[in-house]
Amino acid sequence: MSKFIDIHHGMVGITADQLQQAHEADLAIQGEERVTFEHAWADPEEGLVYCLSEAPSAEAVQRIHERAGHPADEIHAVPLDV
Repeated sequence: MSKFIDIHHGMVGITADQLQQAHEADLAIQGEERVTFEHAWADPEEGLVYCLSEAPSAEAVQRIHERAGHPADEIHAVPLDV
């Protein structure tokens, strides 16, 4: 399994409750793709949401986000961690 950071654009004004709801939507179905969403962060002013996950592939991450209703605009592998 690999780690991934994904980025969602256009989320200006997102609230903590909305971020929590989106994260919970991912968590509810993540096992179907063997994805584990570990954390989510948001910058409401810039309209950016970041998610950290562990998954077999970037495509698996995207499939979960798409099914949950919020596809990622970017997904980056994180091959090194300290």
